[in-house]
Amino acid sequence: MFTLIVELKDKPGQLIKTLEPISRLGGNVIGIVHKRDKITPLKKIPVEISIEIDENKVPELVDALKASGITVREYNEVRLVTTSSLLLVGHIVHTDISDTINRIDSTGYAEVIDLHINMPQLNEPSTALITISATGKENLRKAVELLKVICKEKKILVIEPINEEFS
Repeated sequence: MFTLIVELKDKPGQLIKTLEPISRLGGNVIGIVHKRDKITPLKKIPVEISIEIDENKVPELVDALKASGITVREYNEVRLVTTSSLLLVGHIVHTDISDTINRIDSTGYAEVIDLHINMPQLNEPSTALITISATGKENLRKAVELLKVICKEKKILVIEPINEEFS
């Protein structure tokens, strides 16, 4: 048995979207705890799910959840417990936002878990709220520093932190 912690939007269908891959992969749900009093800065609800599943299927489960848009916060000793959101201002899309995200995600200790972009006009600067989770406070600091370096290369202004959450 192991515990999976996910962050869900507070809207109908999110829990079933999370449970479907568990069922499909032969997992058995032992318990579910909604942590409504711990709503994240991005208005998501942490949900702790205790499951029994073949350990070899855990990576496939995590990948399936992420592919369906579910934020996986913790599983199998990997704790993504520190989160920060930053505001980016500049030509975010034109400077390849996927490259920026991939460079953060490839660190192995941090990942971009949410991104909201506002593009007022085609050739005008845009704004983005980017949220990064990391495996600890020091790794979050390193990920934010990396983001600043990337944004400096791309001439994007970074305003930080908008919010932080430490579990």
